[in-house]
Amino acid sequence: MTPTQIAALIVAGAFVLLVLLLAVPLIKLGKTLDEASTAIKKAQENSDPIFTGANTTITHVNTQLERVDGITSNAKTISGNVSALSSLFTATLGGPLVKTAAFSYGVSKALKARRKRKQEPTGRHFRRKNKGVRK
Repeated sequence: MTPTQIAALIVAGAFVLLVLLLAVPLIKLGKTLDEASTAIKKAQENSDPIFTGANTTITHVNTQLERVDGITSNAKTISGNVSALSSLFTATLGGPLVKTAAFSYGVSKALKARRKRKQEPTGRHFRRKNKGVRK
């Protein structure tokens, strides 16, 4: 054998050794990819019931939201009616009630002032609070 053939054999052996060393991680990577694809298939099979349940839940939530929307629209209508009724009450009875209250307040103030004037001494027309007592 010539030195060139020996060198070629050494290079070929090193190449085979390198291929064998690289084959081990490639085989492990292949097993990992097989496990990942198996996990993805299982997840896909198990996700169908989850999506069905989520779809049912969303349908129920939408139904409840429609009911709540109806309730809030009714509450809005009722509050508008109450506002209109209170405005009507204020316009119809508010003015006369305020006038009546002002009149009764004025009358009571006038009566109190008149009583107070009658009780004050004004010369010979003095009235005593206690009529039965004389000094």
